Amino acid sequence: MLAYAISDTTNLDFHNLEASIQRIASKASMIVYRDKNNPNYKENSKLFLQTAKKYPFEKILLHSNIDLSAKLKADGVHLTSLQIECIPIAKEKGLFVVASTHALNEAIKAQKLGADMVTLSPIYDSPNKGKPIGLKKLKEVILNLKIPVIALGGILTEEQIQECQNAGAKWFASIRYFA
Repeated sequence: MLAYAISDTTNLDFHNLEASIQRIASKASMIVYRDKNNPNYKENSKLFLQTAKKYPFEKILLHSNIDLSAKLKADGVHLTSLQIECIPIAKEKGLFVVASTHALNEAIKAQKLGADMVTLSPIYDSPNKGKPIGLKKLKEVILNLKIPVIALGGILTEEQIQECQNAGAKWFASIRYFA
């Protein structure tokens, strides 16, 4: 099962950035820098990319900022579910695109607009993310898409990772798993 690390202040410490990214790289194939409310996001993105590029991640992404992702030469961008319509803009800039989705119709729309992958969440209970959609919905979305579906939301244990894999997911994403 391939792992996608979604960073936040619980798993990425800019005072010890190298150690944080090295720890995450030991478990993850792909990483995104996500820090929604940081006034230093642009500066931190540059440091994050410079440091992450030292490690063998398949893809290194920035969260939600298409222009910054292109300018800093990130591999791609992770768009929110409210940014699905922006997928073609990101693709025009040559970016790999992961789009956040929460239902089959959103995932299908993201695929049609050119997303390379989608996250589907929340699979399990996750703080402030609403009612979990569960493994049955995960399987349904996987069966209806041609692009990879990344299971996301409340994934903390190896048992949960295995359950997602048993539902057909080849990828999982998490914040707290990488803390």
